[in-house]
Amino acid sequence: MGVTRIAMWSGPRNLSTALMRSFGNRSDTVVVDEPFYAHYLLATGLAHPGRDEVIAHHDVDWRRVANTLHAPLPAGVTVHYQKHMAHHLLPTMGGAWLDGLTHAFLLRNPEDMLRSLGNKLEEVRIEDTGLPQQLEIFEKITRESGHAPAVIDADDLLNDPQGMLQALCAAIGIPFEPAMLQWPAGRRATDGIWAKHWYDAVERSTRFVRWPKNDRPLPAPLAALEREAKPLYETMHRHRLSPLDDVAP
Repeated sequence: MGVTRIAMWSGPRNLSTALMRSFGNRSDTVVVDEPFYAHYLLATGLAHPGRDEVIAHHDVDWRRVANTLHAPLPAGVTVHYQKHMAHHLLPTMGGAWLDGLTHAFLLRNPEDMLRSLGNKLEEVRIEDTGLPQQLEIFEKITRESGHAPAVIDADDLLNDPQGMLQALCAAIGIPFEPAMLQWPAGRRATDGIWAKHWYDAVERSTRFVRWPKNDRPLPAPLAALEREAKPLYETMHRHRLSPLDDVAP
């Protein structure tokens, strides 16, 4: 059987780690967690939580990292799930390594995403949402392939995990596995060293669970960002997958 290498492009606080847990629980899959994060932090100088430890612990050479995303996989593994933050793909990085990957996109309503991200970063810029970069990659893949890649929205995934995972698997050409709906709690060896700063909620999780809705208005700086981010989100959101009807496993 051939190998499917999935590049899942997300922004922060988008349910991306829970989706990585879902794929990591498959019988045929290995996952990689934000492989370019260390290079991104070194190149940008941004002060993210645990910055120095991330740079010391992970490879900062994007070329070497990109090569690992096409390396041979262990026997019996036919799916390589790559969790990417879209803003980690810097303009100075080449794009040839994108060829041969199956690209998909995970979105989240900007208001909810910004409220969560604002709790982690002292200052949030539009670039930190990943949305401009997601749209750029989305349009590149659409232009080169002649059709829009798979897009899923976090709200849809939480509303109907099985239907959305079935739709996503069908769109990227792999079989759905019921094991994707539940996973053991805890940290993984495949998690980045940054897990201690970002993954507290997902480490307690065992399945997709809707978070409580926060209806408080965003602070003014985040509200301004939300107005800037929303058109980017909506451009991709209109291409999102609909859930497939439940089928017997």
